[in-house]
Amino acid sequence: MTTTTLTRPSETEYAPVYARYVARIPEGDIVSILDEQMHASAELLDGLSESQGDYRYAPGKWSIKEVVSHVADAERVFAYRALWFSRGDENELPGFDEQGWVPNSGAASRALRDVADELRAVRLATIAFARSVSEEQSLRSGVASGYRVTVRGLLYIIAGHEAHHVAILRERYLK
Repeated sequence: MTTTTLTRPSETEYAPVYARYVARIPEGDIVSILDEQMHASAELLDGLSESQGDYRYAPGKWSIKEVVSHVADAERVFAYRALWFSRGDENELPGFDEQGWVPNSGAASRALRDVADELRAVRLATIAFARSVSEEQSLRSGVASGYRVTVRGLLYIIAGHEAHHVAILRERYLK
């Protein structure tokens, strides 16, 4: 396990679309931030009933279960990209269409507890990976979705993406 503290990526280390996610993350150790988020999200989701998991704040919007499943799916993709680039692989990786993935995720037919447990499991794997990343590996980059991104950029995107969706849950679903 490494004891390297990864610093915040510069704006040149990720696509402009991800700047809003990275901006949500405070200064500090990204591994600790990922761990704190995991516990906060678990507490939030543990406080919800199964029927709340099916809630949509407007027609055509994702349910809470679908949002949580989307966060887990996206984290898997971003973490895979980080692993890929950290290992020095320079082959370009494709994008993914979350609008197509969510309906095909099966989240709507699953229990909220199962979806929440999956998110926690994905985050535990991300944290284990992030702890193993050296400073040198964190600066390695590759192209995903047509944009160059560094490993540390991806770790901040993971945290920022979850923060973004938790804020939406609080603002639009759990008022």
